Amino acid sequence: MKDKRLARVVRNMEELNLKQILVTQTESIYYLTGLWVQPGERMLALKVDIDGCCTLYVNRMFALEGLCPGLRLKEFDDVDDPTGLLAAGLRTGRLGIDKFWPSRFTIELMQKRPDLEMVLGSEPVDRARMLKDQEELEAMRRSSRMNDQVVGALPQTLALGDTEAQVGRRYAQQAVDLGARGASFTPLVCFGKGCAEPHHSSDNTPLREGDAVILDLGLDLEHMMSDMTRTVFFGSVTPEQRKVYEVVKAANEAGRAAVRPGIPMSQIDRAARKVIEDAGYGPYFLHRTGHGIGLSVHEPPDCSAACHLIAQPGMVFSIEPGIYLAGKFGVRIEDLVAVTEDGGETLNALDRELRVIEA
Repeated sequence: MKDKRLARVVRNMEELNLKQILVTQTESIYYLTGLWVQPGERMLALKVDIDGCCTLYVNRMFALEGLCPGLRLKEFDDVDDPTGLLAAGLRTGRLGIDKFWPSRFTIELMQKRPDLEMVLGSEPVDRARMLKDQEELEAMRRSSRMNDQVVGALPQTLALGDTEAQVGRRYAQQAVDLGARGASFTPLVCFGKGCAEPHHSSDNTPLREGDAVILDLGLDLEHMMSDMTRTVFFGSVTPEQRKVYEVVKAANEAGRAAVRPGIPMSQIDRAARKVIEDAGYGPYFLHRTGHGIGLSVHEPPDCSAACHLIAQPGMVFSIEPGIYLAGKFGVRIEDLVAVTEDGGETLNALDRELRVIEA
């Protein structure tokens, strides 16, 4: 077991008056045990008690016996009733359930144990995971450095007629070739008008001269995720494209400069957003300034106007302002930032100067 992390989770349980919780997300179980289990349709649940005792309910096929000292295993086979096994090990009263647990298991458990008061129970682990320890921070630095390397080389491979999907596959293969487990999310590559959609699905749109190109890419290294966006221009850049690019670049810089312990996350969002609003593009910044990242690509904290959490050392999140002009083009520039004891550390070193790629 990862004892220091477990101790933080137990403290959070005490503050939230939760005597028992079920941790079911693969990433959160890995965070506490060092075991990476992707159960598919099978039940997986780590029961954490207020005394720090942990029991993992897992299918025998994953062969985990002896791999995590201090962890109790309750194994079952495909012909067994896993929720029945779990139900027998729970105490009467409140039970915190992971927000990611499939409803079919929750409903079965409710039917078997009507004496339990089911409540949302992700917060003790979410709070702990939100503050990265030194091991996690160093892993995130390595992941971001590798992402810098792959994304930095990718624009020079762009060729007339390339499709968005082809470029995404090229990125994923290059990441694997360098030692990553793969992409941390489906590569988001946008050309031309597709750049005006913040979450455009990469398709067979071909690259044309004069296109803006958004490369929103991340890789999975040692189960730690990276995420970065760069926008380049293929063949040429118009005055309007240049103007928008420089506004977004300034917003990215302002957001990163605002990061420090003690500041509300909403104020970091405000710092980036104000640059875009002052330039007259406020209505075209369509999303929050950023999201937390670590074992998952999206996790607490948000960097948004609605998030009033106070930035603390160990938090890691993106700063990714953008401007999206429907039917024309869009620009986004994204970096990951870690809150330090006295400021913020940008995890990406890839430069943000406007680049025009030769067609």
